[in-house]
Amino acid sequence: MRSFIGAHEVLDDTDFVDLALGLGTPPELWLGESGESGEERAARLDAGADILAYDPDLTASVTVLAVLAIEEYAHHLATTRHLAAARRVGAGGVR
Repeated sequence: MRSFIGAHEVLDDTDFVDLALGLGTPPELWLGESGESGEERAARLDAGADILAYDPDLTASVTVLAVLAIEEYAHHLATTRHLAAARRVGAGGVR
C-alpha cells in the first residue's frame, strides 16, 4: 500500500516527517546524525541558522520536530531505565 501527504508519496519514515512537518529540508539537518564530528556539527548548525534567517517561518516546524525527537528520546530513556530497574529487582538487587 502506498501513502501520500498531499500530492507527495511517502517513501519512508524520513519522507513522512519531512512532508508532515513541511520542512523542505532533511530532518537530520536539525537533529544531527550519530557519529558526526565536531566540524560536521558546526557546519550543520551554521547551515540551519542560515536557513532559519532566510525563512523565519520555518522555526515553528523545526521546533515541532525537536519536541517530537525529545519526547521519543525521553520515552526510550524511561523505558530503558524501567527495564534496568526491573532486572535489578528480578536478580535480587536493591529496590
